[in-house]
Amino acid sequence: MDKLIIDQFIKNAVAEDLGDGDHTSLSTIPANAQGKAKLLIKEDGIVAGVELALAIFNHIDPRLIVETFIKDGAAVKYGDIVLTVSGSTHSILLAERLVLNCMQRMSGIATKTDHVVKLIGNYKTKLLDTRKTTPGLRYLEKWAVRIGGGVNHRIGLYDMILIKDNHVDYAGGIANAINSANQYLKDNNKALDIEIEVRNLSELDEVLKNGKVNRIMLDNFTFADLKEAVKTINGKYITEASGGITEENVAEYAACGVDFISMGALTHSVKSLDMSLKAF
Repeated sequence: MDKLIIDQFIKNAVAEDLGDGDHTSLSTIPANAQGKAKLLIKEDGIVAGVELALAIFNHIDPRLIVETFIKDGAAVKYGDIVLTVSGSTHSILLAERLVLNCMQRMSGIATKTDHVVKLIGNYKTKLLDTRKTTPGLRYLEKWAVRIGGGVNHRIGLYDMILIKDNHVDYAGGIANAINSANQYLKDNNKALDIEIEVRNLSELDEVLKNGKVNRIMLDNFTFADLKEAVKTINGKYITEASGGITEENVAEYAACGVDFISMGALTHSVKSLDMSLKAF
């Protein structure tokens, strides 16, 4: 967990929710009231965000006492209790929605990732996430992918050069794009991997003739063409399949022999895992 990123996230999230005060709690519950609550799982899945929840509770009120029973990455079922929290009732209520929003979202992503990882478990292929994340929540969502057994692709625009179709078209072709990227890295003394997206076997041939990349993304390839591409590349470059990959066909993509499969659906359209924080 990157403490600086998490601290800033929690600070912003609390400010967004709290405004000038929790007037419901202030108007109905004595300021010195003490209470307990349990985080209850209401749907089977993989839990994620426990470590984040601890940071949220501590940020809101360091005097809160939190006892955890289940760790990040564990399989959970209906009725499981992940943690209990005791202390100021006002503090518990302030933390409640932020903890649940984060843990439900992260657990949904971890559950989906775990499911897909198991679907391709018989192959060497690893599962990647993408930049198709919720603005402001990318760190949490990619964290959840890791908890679910997936692998993070680049975090943002700054930690890898990924030359996609639009870059190729705007640059005036594959060779221009690759050569310019390499020159840029040299001129700016940067050590970044270069990945390039290809749309067909013809573009793949152009990349192989030019070289000077680390990874090749094979986008929207048919299974036959993907197998041919992997055979042609022959381990010289890391391979990644992307585009149109679903739970129903992911194993067939993995069977083509690619090193990685990237799925935007891990983060952009996942269902949150149901849970609640209940007083007891």
